[in-house]
Amino acid sequence: MFGFLKKGLKKTLEVIQAVEPIKRTKISKDELEDLLLEADVSYDLVEKILESLPEKIDRTQLYNALISLFIYRVEKKEPDDETKPFVELIVGVNGAGKTTTIAKLAQRYKSEGKTVMLGASDTFRAAAIEQLKRWADKIGIPIVYTKQGHDPSAVAYDSIISAKAKGIDHVIIDTAGRLHTQTNLAEELKKIVRVCNKAMEGAPHRKILILDGTQGNSAINQARAFNEMIDIDGIIITKLDGTAKGGALFSIADELRLPIYYVGVGEKAEDLVPFDPEEFVDTILDAIFVEEKAGTGKPAEVQHEIDVENLTSQQLRKFEKLLDRDGFDLLSRHFVRDKETGETFRLNINSTNNSIEILGKEDKPIKSYEARELV
Repeated sequence: MFGFLKKGLKKTLEVIQAVEPIKRTKISKDELEDLLLEADVSYDLVEKILESLPEKIDRTQLYNALISLFIYRVEKKEPDDETKPFVELIVGVNGAGKTTTIAKLAQRYKSEGKTVMLGASDTFRAAAIEQLKRWADKIGIPIVYTKQGHDPSAVAYDSIISAKAKGIDHVIIDTAGRLHTQTNLAEELKKIVRVCNKAMEGAPHRKILILDGTQGNSAINQARAFNEMIDIDGIIITKLDGTAKGGALFSIADELRLPIYYVGVGEKAEDLVPFDPEEFVDTILDAIFVEEKAGTGKPAEVQHEIDVENLTSQQLRKFEKLLDRDGFDLLSRHFVRDKETGETFRLNINSTNNSIEILGKEDKPIKSYEARELV
C-alpha cells in the first residue's frame, strides 16, 4: 500500500534502470534478457519467458508472460471465522528473519482486532526463546515457552490447548531453523506437525516458510528441502528492500508453485505487506515501459498529478477526512475500520484508474476514492 512494494523493490528497480535508463514502448529480446538476468531471474526461466515472446515486446505481452508465473493450482489457505484458533507453523533457516516476521504477523492480526498467542517451539536456542518473549511483551500478547532443550512439540501442543481454552483467534508457532543434521530437523518438524493435529484436528492450518530475499535464487534449494519435510503451504519473502534480487520472486514462484503470502519491505510492523502479483509485475514494468495511448503507439498523458501510491502528508490528511465523512477510521496504511460496526476492511490501490479502494468480502470494492478527490 501507498508505494510500500515500490519501496521494497527500490534496489531492483535501480538495477533495471541502470541497464536500460530510457523507458520505451517496446523492448527487444536481447534487452529484456539483460534486464531479467540483472534482477536475478534464473537463466532457465529467462529462456522460458523469452520463448513465448516476439522479437519486439510491448508491456501487455510481457505482463501476460510474467503474471502467468503466479497462477497456481495450489489452494491459498486463509484464516476464517470458523477456525479458532487458526494455527500457523513458521519454518525457515536461522537468519532468514523468522522471529521478526512472526512479530510483524502478530502485530498485523492484532491491528485487525484479532487475539494472538505465540508458541516458542525453537527450544534449540535459548536466544530464540528470549527474542520471541521480548516481542510478545512489546506487542502485548501472550506466549507459551519453556527452557532451552525441552521438547518443542510439547510447546506447540500447550500453545494450541491454551489458545483453545482462552478463545484466542490466532496461534503462531516458531520452530528451529537448524539442528545438528537436516535429518534431525526434518524429524522434529514432522513431530511438531503431528502433535499440533493431536491438540486440534487439522492443525497446523498453514505452514509458512520464511525466505531471505537477499539470497535470491539460492533460497530455492532451502524451500525445496522444507517442502519435502512437511509440505509447505506458502511463503513469506523477507528483506526485499535490502536486495537488488527482486526478480528472484519470479523464479521462486515458477519453481515452487506455492503462494507468496507476504513480503517484508522494511523494519516496521506495517512493512510486512500482502503480496499482490499484479502490483509486483506492474511495479517492475513501470521501470521499463512508458504507457501508450490506445491505438496511437505514443506515450499516454498523465491524467492527474496525484500518485495514490505515494501520498503526501497533506493528501493523506485529505484522505482521512474523506474516510471520516463516510464513517471510517484509518487504522494504518493497509486497513480502515467502520465506525458503526467496528469491522475492519483492507485498503487496495487500483493502479488502473489511480484510486484507493476499500475492499469488502471476496475483495470486492465497497468504496472507492479517485486521485482527484485528494487535491
